[in-house]
Amino acid sequence: MMGKHENQKSLFSYSVDLDNRVREDHPLRRVAEVVDFSLVRGEVKEKYGANGNVSVDPEVILKLMFLLFWDDVRSERELMKVLAERLDYLWFIGYGLDDEIPDHSVLSKARARWGAEVVESLFLRSVRQCVDAGLVSSELLHMDGSLVEANASKDSVLKTDPEMVERLREVYGAQEAKLEGCKPDRFGSGVSTARW
Repeated sequence: MMGKHENQKSLFSYSVDLDNRVREDHPLRRVAEVVDFSLVRGEVKEKYGANGNVSVDPEVILKLMFLLFWDDVRSERELMKVLAERLDYLWFIGYGLDDEIPDHSVLSKARARWGAEVVESLFLRSVRQCVDAGLVSSELLHMDGSLVEANASKDSVLKTDPEMVERLREVYGAQEAKLEGCKPDRFGSGVSTARW
């Protein structure tokens, strides 16, 4: 006999072990293994007083900032909206199902308190740990494209002049040279030879 699940709100709260709910090969597990987010404590301890309200754990804040970039979440508000729905996110920041989700303003307040220089340094150090552990690579670039029907005339396409293309290549080459680990001969002396 085919069963049918009847939705019913639970009357009792049972302990749910999120560690069992997040799959073993989840990428955030590897991040949690190799990235030391506790480094934030030493960096920001002077930014907090001894009295007053207790803040959200700085390590949790850094992990939330990391998640913004990890999954390319659109905004801090969006992150906090989906946080309660994402078991992997909750597991990653060390929260349980019944823990109160902080307001999105916690992140902007922390950035203001810590200062832009400290936030940038913490982010770069976190990403560097991912690079050192082999979680980030600059070898491949993935792009997604979609075909979209458009009501446009093929005659409306304008060709650009060769001088403009050459100037754009020079500008791109100068910017590419700034990138760490860039191979200058990859595109021929740092300038792309791709046809525009």
